[in-house]
Amino acid sequence: MDDWNVVVTTRDGGFRQAIRFLRELGPVDRTGMFNVLVMRVNDIPMFLEELRSRWVESATASADISRVSPVSHTFAFTTADEFETKAREAILTFVPALRGKTFHVRFHRRGHKGILSTPNEERFLDEALLEALQRTGAPGRITFDNPDAAVVVEAVGDHAGLAVWEREDLQRYPFLHLD
Repeated sequence: MDDWNVVVTTRDGGFRQAIRFLRELGPVDRTGMFNVLVMRVNDIPMFLEELRSRWVESATASADISRVSPVSHTFAFTTADEFETKAREAILTFVPALRGKTFHVRFHRRGHKGILSTPNEERFLDEALLEALQRTGAPGRITFDNPDAAVVVEAVGDHAGLAVWEREDLQRYPFLHLD
């Protein structure tokens, strides 16, 4: 599935049970990466609420699923330069939501080992946001201690997606835990 907008990581031994659980919420596909699934959902806020409701009701959901990460912007890439160009373009759309806020970028990479470096890409995207925010007159600040928002970047093979989550979202949806 190349048009995914949700990445799911499962706990060891929970892969098949997670697939069964998630199929009730939308199409689920294997990625070829260990314990990583992707989904396509039509309405992310509705998906989050439905998942939250089922998460509370299901004793096995949190035992089988480690993290669920919906994204709002997706793109395909083949090189590190193309990834950086497209990721920077997408992440700058979050500037209005991050004006004057504390935040940090989290990059989860599956594939492209030795080509994309998690710490380097996080710094690159942090710096792009900080520069853009400075230009708006409402600078942001990087923090890992209870930030106002977290920006997640998910890469699975040659596809990537990004989203920004406010502190309230991270508290409301325990399966988002981005760090």
